[in-house]
Amino acid sequence: MVLAAAAAAAVNIPPFLSLPARAFFRYGHRRHLPPLLLRATSSSAPDFNITFAEPAPAPAPAASKPSSTPNPSAEQAVPWIVRGKDGKPTMRTDPPPDVLQAIALAEAEAKRAKKKDPRKSQKGALAGSVDSGKVKERNAAPAAPPKFSKAARRFYNENFRESEPQRLAKVLAMAGVASRRTNEELIFQGKVTVNGSVCTSPQTKVDISKDSIYVNGNRISKKLPPKLYFAVNKPKGYICSCGEPKSIISLFDDYLKGWNKIQPGVPKPRLFTVGRLDVATSGLIIVTNDGEFAQKLAHPSSNITKEYVVTIDGPVYRNHLIAISEGTKIDGVKCIPDLVEPLDVQANTKRTRIRIVVHEGRNHEVRELVHNAGLEVYALKRVRVGRFRLPPDLGIGKFVELKQADLKSLEGNKVG
Repeated sequence: MVLAAAAAAAVNIPPFLSLPARAFFRYGHRRHLPPLLLRATSSSAPDFNITFAEPAPAPAPAASKPSSTPNPSAEQAVPWIVRGKDGKPTMRTDPPPDVLQAIALAEAEAKRAKKKDPRKSQKGALAGSVDSGKVKERNAAPAAPPKFSKAARRFYNENFRESEPQRLAKVLAMAGVASRRTNEELIFQGKVTVNGSVCTSPQTKVDISKDSIYVNGNRISKKLPPKLYFAVNKPKGYICSCGEPKSIISLFDDYLKGWNKIQPGVPKPRLFTVGRLDVATSGLIIVTNDGEFAQKLAHPSSNITKEYVVTIDGPVYRNHLIAISEGTKIDGVKCIPDLVEPLDVQANTKRTRIRIVVHEGRNHEVRELVHNAGLEVYALKRVRVGRFRLPPDLGIGKFVELKQADLKSLEGNKVG
């Protein structure tokens, strides 16, 4: 008992604790004993007596890296005091099963927490070295760039990829024969043959790369012309209909004459205007051979805004602007402009100019709005479609080919 009291005092154990409690307080929270050997003796004491042997000499330091397994000759496992089935406390050198189970559950929970938050597990590596502590996302190899550019893929799809069967009237229009309506009339008249047989149905599905198609005895080329898009600064006095002496398409005569040099072996494209501008209106108009694009851009349901500059013959007052902004009925439909505002007077003329923005796109819509307000139109010019504005350096009667970014601008700036 004297030895036990001395040992308790050496580790600051409260003296009021019982012997089993003091032994657990001294050794229960430690993994291994210090170099002290416990020795239990049988006695007539109520439970058991514990005595301490002399400290064993410390082992000599090994030259190699020490093993993680402790040396049983140097130290002994912590004694566990467990109450048996008879209610009496007993001492054992291995932990009880319930303690082992609790430790296993705690370790498994710690592993699951590391898997859920890998950044916490990498905290030590980040503090130790910058190079070795990079996050997995940063160490991941960057995605490989595409093998071919977007322009190369588009060229392949338009020229080499196998085409899907399409309606005969549409194929003839894409081949530059005529408009879809005119092609339908040619088909109904029996002037179109497919693979040697007369075809009278415009809805017949054909593949231009595989089928043999003739129109009026002339074979259609198996190659389709590329899709083209142009912005034209329309002069006053030109019309949008094709085949007329002063049509907008006649401005491309020189361009089409040199087509065989630009695209040898490829049929000439059949160009047409997207929407219409009346003969007295000038400014921006789009010309293309892409029917689907033209339909999407010109249809009123697209709600694409169009900006006009109207030169007025005579004075303009505030009540005129209010009348224009209130709108008017055209073909039984109420049309209200999106924007009406006066512009600064130009130095070379004293006439007032008004900016009008609409999205309906109905026939003569801007002229009807101005006439309904009691004003006379001296000149009308369209300067913008969508977000694409007429280039200021594009001369009257000139055209410029549009790029992909320009096509996206045409479809932008919608209303609603």
